[in-house]
Amino acid sequence: MGSGPSLDERDYVRGGATQTAVKILVVGHFAVGKTTFIGAISEIAPLSTEETMTRAAEGVDDLKGVEGKTTTTVAMDFGRLTISDQVVLYLFGTPGQQRFVQMWEDMARGALGALVLVDPERLADSFAVIDLIEQYGLDYAIAVNHFDGSPLREEQALREALDLLDDTPVVTCDARDERSSAQALITLVRHLQERAH
Repeated sequence: MGSGPSLDERDYVRGGATQTAVKILVVGHFAVGKTTFIGAISEIAPLSTEETMTRAAEGVDDLKGVEGKTTTTVAMDFGRLTISDQVVLYLFGTPGQQRFVQMWEDMARGALGALVLVDPERLADSFAVIDLIEQYGLDYAIAVNHFDGSPLREEQALREALDLLDDTPVVTCDARDERSSAQALITLVRHLQERAH
């Protein structure tokens, strides 16, 4: 056993038993910004399973449009965000590659909903992700991760391209920015509250 600091429940649950813990998935295709999103918004040091990409992944992972990517999530990311005295969100980021999809089913158990991160330049990569979330019966919101220099897309065009229902929320965010990432999660939580009533 190492001599580093240990973590107990108090490190992950603020305020005692009066809070409701809500499990939220942060999902999206490969290299859309899930790890960045959780890292920007988590109020605790996020757990990340980022590993350096090796030459073996060259023929497996499509790096078109993200040629500078050097690491990838191989299990999950985890973070926490307290949004009120009563509600704390536990964020579980899924790996984006198709070969890790078998993990998603276990991670989806107990989740109230999902925030689907989308790259507006690679919309087609989001189809399989949305299909999986719908397969698991999870309500979701779309967060369009607006990258530097990428053109803003009109919401209606995004809805049509992703074949979304009228009541599926669509919000633009910057996964690096705490404030806009928090707004994306708040949009999802409001949607979940509306669906519960």
